[in-house]
Amino acid sequence: MSVNKVILVGNLGKDPELRYTASGTAVANFTLATSERFKDRNGEQQKRTEWHNIVAWAGLAEICGKYLKKGKQVYIEGRIQTRSYDDRDGNKRYVAEIVADQMQMLGRAGDEGDSSYQRGSEPPHHDEPPRGGKGPLDNYTEPPFNPDDEIPF
Repeated sequence: MSVNKVILVGNLGKDPELRYTASGTAVANFTLATSERFKDRNGEQQKRTEWHNIVAWAGLAEICGKYLKKGKQVYIEGRIQTRSYDDRDGNKRYVAEIVADQMQMLGRAGDEGDSSYQRGSEPPHHDEPPRGGKGPLDNYTEPPFNPDDEIPF
């Protein structure tokens, strides 16, 4: 048995780019930043940011393209996919990306609220995203990470 599952909570690095395939299927691409804070060997507080390439398809892509904006905090659930392509100079390049199956917009009171969408769901048929109460990740804080700790595997 194998599992390919990714869960990320982070902020969009840019507005999603929404395009359509030749057959009319929507695809959205955007970057998501996740950050961790830790103390280095000298006790100084440090912050490390990791950037993730996110891809959403079909109805979820249209929702992402319509409602997500740079800086927005989101919960993404999906799988890791690696693909290759040839760059302009003919060199083979590899890229790892997260293919999103679920997306939940996170926010504070007075913000757009939080709304959850899954791949295959139809985009809402109104101009405003649904408003919700507190989501399960509204009070999420990343656990402290110390690179000097031993990795348990």
